[in-house]
Amino acid sequence: MQLALFISVCLIAACGLIYELVAGALASYLLGDSVTQFSTIIGTYLFAMGIGSWLSRFVVRGLVARFVLVELIVGVVGGLSSLLLFLAFAYTDAFRPTLYGIVLLIGILVGLEIPLLMRILQDRFSFKDVVANVLTFDYIGALFASLLFPLLLVPRLGLVRSALLFGLINVMVGLWSTWIFRDVLPRKNWLRAGGVLALLVLGAGLWKGQRITTLAEEGMYADPIILAKDTRYQRIVLTSWKDDLRLYLNGHLQFASRDEYRYHEALVHPGLSAATARRRVLVLGGGDGLAVREILKYPDVQRITLVDLDEGMTALFQQHPRLTGLNEKSLTDPRVKVVNADAFTWLDSSAAQFDFVVIDFPDPSNYHVGKLYTSAFYRLVKQHLAPGGFLVVQSTSPMFARQSFWSIVTTLEGAGLRTWPYHVYVPSFGEWGFVIAGLTSYAPPATLPEGLRYLTASTVPALFDFPADMQRVPALANRLNDQVLVRYYEHEFDAINR
Repeated sequence: MQLALFISVCLIAACGLIYELVAGALASYLLGDSVTQFSTIIGTYLFAMGIGSWLSRFVVRGLVARFVLVELIVGVVGGLSSLLLFLAFAYTDAFRPTLYGIVLLIGILVGLEIPLLMRILQDRFSFKDVVANVLTFDYIGALFASLLFPLLLVPRLGLVRSALLFGLINVMVGLWSTWIFRDVLPRKNWLRAGGVLALLVLGAGLWKGQRITTLAEEGMYADPIILAKDTRYQRIVLTSWKDDLRLYLNGHLQFASRDEYRYHEALVHPGLSAATARRRVLVLGGGDGLAVREILKYPDVQRITLVDLDEGMTALFQQHPRLTGLNEKSLTDPRVKVVNADAFTWLDSSAAQFDFVVIDFPDPSNYHVGKLYTSAFYRLVKQHLAPGGFLVVQSTSPMFARQSFWSIVTTLEGAGLRTWPYHVYVPSFGEWGFVIAGLTSYAPPATLPEGLRYLTASTVPALFDFPADMQRVPALANRLNDQVLVRYYEHEFDAINR
């Protein structure tokens, strides 16, 4: 029985942390800025646990029954939390109040658990053994959950089913406790009936959870969803309407198949066509293979290395028939090597030199991505440029995020690179910006590969001309210890959304 009790402590600790991680991950998916979301959610959760611990002093009788009841309630609330948050985001304007209300309620309930359990056990063990063992297994459970969440739960089950699974575990701990403490628990049949009902509710959630999530997400996207999956790093959603296929990462549009060629031709060809050598090309980000598709149009390219963090993303674009049709099976071309790694870490450990580097990361909407737009990162990229080589960076919109765009230019210059900013109109996004950078002089190319749908050699020079409302404005460089770019970006896009 002693082992069973302490295993129960381990499990309830894991459940509580999983609910917190689910809330933080879902908020960062839907609201962006993962640092802010996790920081505020962790703070709110710990504060609520303090409230729960303080409230436990007022429970003076029926400790076991109260403990079992808390387990059942926290199991249902925590288990359904992800579903409720998806529905709140899709169908109401009250996502933030719902988010922090759920976090507060779960935190208070979790804060009640350990004090109640310690008081229940004090008659069975010495006080020092109760404290030592309960806290030890509590911390072990937290470690177990923190490792399981990113490595197995999110990529295999997703956020909704992960929360529901641990809700079931919470409820089963409650039911198990009615057997462990059966000799001191009156009216245990009522609690067991409540536990069975909770299991049925959460089981129904597991059965229909994916369907409910799809319905909620269909309220968030204009077109029908044909694929939705969680990876270790992001939520991938594909929508389709007639011949238009759209990719969303964490709710943000990445491309629309009707006009993505404009973006990717502009990203690759103005720089790569002007390069004196093209044998070795590096692509950082770009796990959809669309930039690689454009690079493969050059017969003198011998080797392309694509470094993308998310193996779920690259695998999808290597296997899904509609996606491989879009990228022309570029990621399975024998000249292409796909590496799933953090670009910063990979560059730091590699000694390879490249004639051309394409940097195609998502917009710097949070500090995790923002580190890939810093002067430290660009200095690292510069070390991998072969003599006479160039790099190109997707750089957000010089129209809608003007200061962000010019901050990227300033950051590249601060890293010791010469810059040539330019822009293109992509209907799905509006005006979009890029920056070519290098150590030698650049001139627009006289020729481009055949078969392009948008760019011609005669139109490339005009891309480098900025009208008055997109011309350079003062902007600070983005540094690793002070990511001003993320703040610029957040401020500018918040202003658009207001």
